[in-house]
Amino acid sequence: MKYEQISNKLFIKNRKKFMAKMKPKSIAVFNSNDVYPISADSTLPFEQHRDIFYLSGADQEETILVLFPDALNKLHREVLFVRETNAHIAVWEGEKLTKEKATEVSGIQTVYWLSDFDKVFFDLMTEADIIYFNTNEHYRQAVETQTREDRFIQKCKQQFPAHLYAKSNPILQEIRGVKEPEEIALMQTACNITEKGFRRLLDFIKPGVWEYEIEAELLHEFVRNRSKGFAYTPIIAGGNNANVLHYIENNQQCKDGDLILMDVAAEYANYSSDLTRTIPINGKFTTRQKAVYEAVLRVKNEATAMLVPGTIWAEYHKECGKIMTSELLGLGLLDKADVQSQDVNWPAYKKYFMHGTSHHIGLNTHDYGALKTPMKANMVFTVEPGIYIPEEKMGIRIEDDVVIQEKGAPFNLMANIPIEVNEIETLMNS
Repeated sequence: MKYEQISNKLFIKNRKKFMAKMKPKSIAVFNSNDVYPISADSTLPFEQHRDIFYLSGADQEETILVLFPDALNKLHREVLFVRETNAHIAVWEGEKLTKEKATEVSGIQTVYWLSDFDKVFFDLMTEADIIYFNTNEHYRQAVETQTREDRFIQKCKQQFPAHLYAKSNPILQEIRGVKEPEEIALMQTACNITEKGFRRLLDFIKPGVWEYEIEAELLHEFVRNRSKGFAYTPIIAGGNNANVLHYIENNQQCKDGDLILMDVAAEYANYSSDLTRTIPINGKFTTRQKAVYEAVLRVKNEATAMLVPGTIWAEYHKECGKIMTSELLGLGLLDKADVQSQDVNWPAYKKYFMHGTSHHIGLNTHDYGALKTPMKANMVFTVEPGIYIPEEKMGIRIEDDVVIQEKGAPFNLMANIPIEVNEIETLMNS
């Protein structure tokens, strides 16, 4: 890992929150992700499953966490299984978690080698009536690959058919959505690294540079600041490319007079940041570009102000749509007839702003978090309105990450990242 070790107090708190919501005589199991093959002997870089990381801090493949609050043996109420390491593995793959280091990282006192899992788990299941499976129920999930978690669930159902089954995900959605102070601090670090990358670009972007060169500048700045790199696949979209919402080719040359939309951000310690800025490639907004940009910025500012405890996510998006409709009328992109005749299921503003305004962010860029119940303090949301005008070869999106406060306006984790027209132009031309 590149990041500084996180205090295990965070993971101890997280486990306590999870176990407090478990049913009596129940056991919960969390598996690490697989190492995914490419072909031959090549693999993708390992990414830890965010749930086991959230509960243990263990950032290593072939790891299993077992939580059993009612275990008769107190030492088995929290158990971590890690891959056995040795001198050969150390030479070829580098340092792995020892039992002592696993305890230091996680705060879990009982650590076994993974080879002991079947024996220990069978013994624990003789005491349990219910097992919590960690299924993926995120509202945006579209997973086709069988995971290590999936294989465990299949095996467990065959081996223990008389047990009752429960779901970990509803608990995780609730508790992961409200961040601990330590988590917000880690996200602030990710945002600070993102700021460094963006400021670097303001001196670099000019007509003739290529989108992939911008990507390279960002990656350099992120990695040199202890990030693994991008929190998600970067979108660096010059001109009309910005009207493709998930444009990731990043292979075109930047042209004089165009804007460039950059949805790019760093991760730190597996925590995401999520930034979008749209700036003029030649350092100067045209009158029309400025008008559209400032309309998006006004929507963003008004949307941000609505992120307070008690807000309902679905209702919030409806209100954001009304604000955007007003701005589109002012820009001449819509007229009153468009609004009067609009389909309530696809309002007129959706022609130019077709995605949502906010989503939870944390260990995942589109993070866990309750969406059907009122928002709570210490939830962290993106705010990312946009206006997309293919006929003008212009797409503008602006995005920050904000923390809901118990009282008052949300706290903007990206408040120091340039966003106003005058500031961007001044920095690009200094």
